[in-house]
Amino acid sequence: MRQYYAYILASKSRNLYNGISNDLLRRMWEHRNGLCTFTSRYKINRLVYYEVFDEAMFAIIREKQIKHMLRAQKIALIERTNPAWDDLANEWFE
Repeated sequence: MRQYYAYILASKSRNLYNGISNDLLRRMWEHRNGLCTFTSRYKINRLVYYEVFDEAMFAIIREKQIKHMLRAQKIALIERTNPAWDDLANEWFE
């Protein structure tokens, strides 16, 4: 069964980027290795929030909802589950 992810990345200075993927590990590798122009330019490569979905449509809907949130709402979303803004993918690449 496939899974789909809506996620938020942050830079150390807390610039934000959100996206979707059906392979979050691969997508994080791409972000961390400079294969994504926007996130590479602004050094946005820390996974600070993600949600898992069983259907692509729901991940797309959620990504659009997050994209249209105010910055303060995105910060509140992140801090509900990750108050320290830890990089949730850090251990994936050790």
